[in-house]
Amino acid sequence: MLLASLTILAGNLFAADEPDYARFVNPMIGTAASGHTYPGATLPFGFVQVSPDTGNAGWDYCSGYRHEDSEIIGFSHTHLSGTGWMDLGDVLLLPFTGDVLQKQYISKFSHQEETARPGYYSVQLKDYGVKVELTASQRCAFHRYTFAATNEGHLLIDLQAGFVPNQKELDRHVLKSEIRLENPHTVSGYRITQGWGGKRHIYFVMRFQEPIASTTWLAGENEGRNQKLALNFTSPSNLVINAKVAISTVDNAGAKANLEAEMPANDESWKPHDGWNFEKVANAAYAQWNRVFSKMKVEAPRQDLETFYTALYHTMVAPNNITDTDGRYRGADNQIYKSADKTYYSSLSLWDIHRASVPLYSILCPDVINKLVDTMLRHYEIVGYLPMWTLWGHENNCMIGNPSIPVIAEAYLQGIISTSAAQKAYEAVKVSSTVDHPKADWTSYMRYGYLPSDIVKEEAVSRTLEFAFDDWCVAAMAKTMGNTNDQAFFSRRSNFYKNAFDPSTGLMRGRTADGKWVTPFDTLKLSHAGDAGGDYTEGNAWQYTWHVQQDPAGLIKLMGGDSKFAAKLDTLFSLPPTVTGEVTVDVTGLIGQYVQGNEPSHHVAYFYNYAGMPWKTQERIHQIMTTLFDNSPAGMCGNDDCGQMSAWYVLSAMGFYPVNPANGIFVMGTPKFHTMSVEVGNNKVFTIETVRKSSSEFYIEHIEHDGQFYPYSYVTYQDIMNGGKFKFFMSSKPNKAFGRSAEYRPQAAFE
Repeated sequence: MLLASLTILAGNLFAADEPDYARFVNPMIGTAASGHTYPGATLPFGFVQVSPDTGNAGWDYCSGYRHEDSEIIGFSHTHLSGTGWMDLGDVLLLPFTGDVLQKQYISKFSHQEETARPGYYSVQLKDYGVKVELTASQRCAFHRYTFAATNEGHLLIDLQAGFVPNQKELDRHVLKSEIRLENPHTVSGYRITQGWGGKRHIYFVMRFQEPIASTTWLAGENEGRNQKLALNFTSPSNLVINAKVAISTVDNAGAKANLEAEMPANDESWKPHDGWNFEKVANAAYAQWNRVFSKMKVEAPRQDLETFYTALYHTMVAPNNITDTDGRYRGADNQIYKSADKTYYSSLSLWDIHRASVPLYSILCPDVINKLVDTMLRHYEIVGYLPMWTLWGHENNCMIGNPSIPVIAEAYLQGIISTSAAQKAYEAVKVSSTVDHPKADWTSYMRYGYLPSDIVKEEAVSRTLEFAFDDWCVAAMAKTMGNTNDQAFFSRRSNFYKNAFDPSTGLMRGRTADGKWVTPFDTLKLSHAGDAGGDYTEGNAWQYTWHVQQDPAGLIKLMGGDSKFAAKLDTLFSLPPTVTGEVTVDVTGLIGQYVQGNEPSHHVAYFYNYAGMPWKTQERIHQIMTTLFDNSPAGMCGNDDCGQMSAWYVLSAMGFYPVNPANGIFVMGTPKFHTMSVEVGNNKVFTIETVRKSSSEFYIEHIEHDGQFYPYSYVTYQDIMNGGKFKFFMSSKPNKAFGRSAEYRPQAAFE
């Protein structure tokens, strides 16, 4: 086991005999190419993400930072991690020197003078001679700016900045803003914006250790929007500015309470004391992350450890708990509510994270699942249907299906939520599955047994397939609850996917209300979310045909049996990696027509197991993990999507993946590391040991479970949570007998 004694900043974090896994995290992974992650400081599921911004307009700047850039425009307090659209970037600060009135406020920087680790970020602003250091608590950020060889400096507060689709939007996305100087040490204010997250309110309070000498308005003083203010500081010696910033969705009183609770000043003099100990805050953040990482102990080469632990890190930078310390938050209708457990999650990219992130949480932190379900039900109480993608508490109606439903079904079927909580949740599940809402035309769905392309107009095939999977989840809940009528109703609907299957092409294809197949049919043509006339969501027919996680056996039968099914999968991976139609930026990481860079494909390589050919899954998973993930800034092959891409890697590196994320069955792939131990609660440890002589031995020869021969090509959630040891014996040649018999293949469960 790798052990370390590490001194970070000014404080010792661990004794010499304690492991330090946070040292393997490189927040720069994913900041280049299309990963859309950010390198700044945050806590697990933290409200604040204080991070550098190198741009703010367009798809490249969904997170505000690109590793390819060489200039920084400032440091804002809220960011999206790995998304395919943009918002946030609230309350931007930039320390600078020289004339307070400048043509532009921006500075060059170098990656050689930049450091990022869990809970800490620093960079040297070359043009201003300022070293910037950032750290964070749950709701607050701590900034330290060290000015070189000067006793005068300025700090820009920019309430116009934010992440928008194009430059023109910068002038109009802020509806209202205000900056107030409360005293020489305190600035407060707010801004209200309109964007992807709807109408968003953010309130802030800043406290400075050094007194503000004067202020200079740069823009918006009398306009009440797009305000920019410069704070001017002087010092008897070289200037250092220490600033604490707290935020709230509710009001300034909430922001002040957050600051006092998490970064207290301790007295009114604002003199140096423990309350301004930057190292203490940074060390606490680092230690909190390490407690998360220590749940998964891995032995592997350094580069693999960096890829793995950074992936684990990224699975927990979202969703974000947006409550104040007293539990208050602004809900989906912009009214103020209070959470009894002081938790309300947002940046809740359910279409993405229900696939792998949530099953990973169910292993590592099932308490988070309970709070996620509670969040979704509180959203339902206000909106009338379960959320799909919420940002700042608001439904943005992005993506398709009912992705809350698999999360709730998994939580219930695996015993994570109580029976009484499940009864309340089932009401929301059923209403969301039967009452029309902005993203669900149940009337057409029931009338035709699919969504007709000439009625729904957009994403008809993808929506049909995702609804069918969600319906299976409802049926599984109903069966377990003893509701036979609902079970029969939703079980029938879960088979509607068959109505989208075209036997002549062996692919899922759009059809019109009169039952005819849509023509012409370009099997490689992409369509994207909200594309009028496009039958698929961020993909084409080859990519969405496999979106039948609830019934692989049924799909195999439609395709003519195991051999033909496997041959079709082979074709998917061997087709030219080219597409037609409008290029969709999310379709990245192609192996043939398989798309690792987008979520609908994430389970597909595991489908060979259902045809009795696990060795083919092992080949493809090994290929994906070794060619499409690494520890470089471009080490993700697509958007991380609030941690889903990373969760795929974490689970796949363990050796399995939840093809159907609700049924508690994890399908075998190929384990990546020599050993891994996972703390699963109740003092139990789940251990994976891999016996191999070289990295070329990625085929499973056989498996032992607690010393007994294990013939199955899957493990169950209960297998994992019971602890114990799985020992994989690997080979450079495939064992085609392993998992071939029907009795040893993954089962659908709840049929």
